[in-house]
Amino acid sequence: MLIIQDILISDDIIEEKFFCDLSACKGACCTEGDYGAPLEQQEMETIKLYKEIIVENLPDKSKKLLETEDGFTFYKKPKVWGTTCHDDGACIFLTKNELGISVCGIEKTWYEGKIPFQKPISCHLYPIRISKNDIAGFEAWNYDRWDICSAACHKGEKEKTPLYQFVKDAIIRKKGQEFYDELKAAAEHFNVD
Repeated sequence: MLIIQDILISDDIIEEKFFCDLSACKGACCTEGDYGAPLEQQEMETIKLYKEIIVENLPDKSKKLLETEDGFTFYKKPKVWGTTCHDDGACIFLTKNELGISVCGIEKTWYEGKIPFQKPISCHLYPIRISKNDIAGFEAWNYDRWDICSAACHKGEKEKTPLYQFVKDAIIRKKGQEFYDELKAAAEHFNVD
């Protein structure tokens, strides 16, 4: 376990290799699981603000559901707010590209330059998951191992890409360049690259 700027970082984040292989998994992390992508309060406000633009990139079943709700749900078991999921487990903001690969409708709208919000940070950081204990005042970052990401693990080994490097942009977006540089220096110190 590492500590970077008072954040507990699992050793797996610097040791494990990871590189998404969407041609193999088709974006299964957006269609499977027990609950939607965790959301921060500000993200929910941002999604509400741009919902009418985002829905233009969503399938009809999501558009219909978003007529009566904002697109997020409080999940009791993990005690987090997250994106709403359809009965089949797919995220409400999921769409598919011409190859049948899951694509985030929020991110697609961002790529089109229509909104300033890329996607929930929990999605951008995945497979890193952040857990917080506000009472104890700590935050921990862990690697969420999941068999649907086995192709990403194989590709990461082939590309020799540590997990923290794969999600570099997301880490910088969440915690800033200085935090990433400290994490990278720690990884290099332990010779895991």
